[in-house]
Amino acid sequence: MQLIRHPCMPYPEACAEQEQLVERVLKGKAHGYLVLTEHPPCYTIGTSGSEQDVLHRSIGNETIAVFHSGRGGQVTYHGPGQLVCYVIHDLRQERDLHRHVWRLEEMIIRTLREFDIEAGRSERGIGVWVDGLKIAAIGVRCRKWVTYHGVALNIHPNLAHFRGIVTCGMKDQPVTSMRQLGVHATRAMLEPVIVRHAHALFAA
Repeated sequence: MQLIRHPCMPYPEACAEQEQLVERVLKGKAHGYLVLTEHPPCYTIGTSGSEQDVLHRSIGNETIAVFHSGRGGQVTYHGPGQLVCYVIHDLRQERDLHRHVWRLEEMIIRTLREFDIEAGRSERGIGVWVDGLKIAAIGVRCRKWVTYHGVALNIHPNLAHFRGIVTCGMKDQPVTSMRQLGVHATRAMLEPVIVRHAHALFAA
């Protein structure tokens, strides 16, 4: 799995890059990729989502862009202070998308444990949760059994921006962040831990 880091990149550019990386994997030019980045504030609508779940496009004095996404899931938020981990992974032998999502969740659960946050799964939906609040959202797409998109971990985003949407179809807005839980970690601190767990879980 090759590692690609971007300080911050617009969401459409990140989607375009993933399409190129998927093609490389399909053609046998690479085994897989882990892309780590952040996005400027935006709402993304997954294949199960609706424009109706975008309640406000302006929060405070900020206008938040809205993009339709090919990933699964409904509407979510991306922005500074959130580490986005895109995993381009070849499932042509395994062909188990549920297992892939489990690995994405497990990558974050194991990472958070090293920062003294006990996270887990919830019957409310896919993702990583802490005491009934979602700390990481997951949405994936699969083309010819090569996966892309991935997981967004809330380190210290502006949680007020989540009020502009029905987050992942949940009107009660059950979101949290590492900062809100009292953990003052940085992206630089998290990245090597996530990379280590990603390599262990997604080893070819």
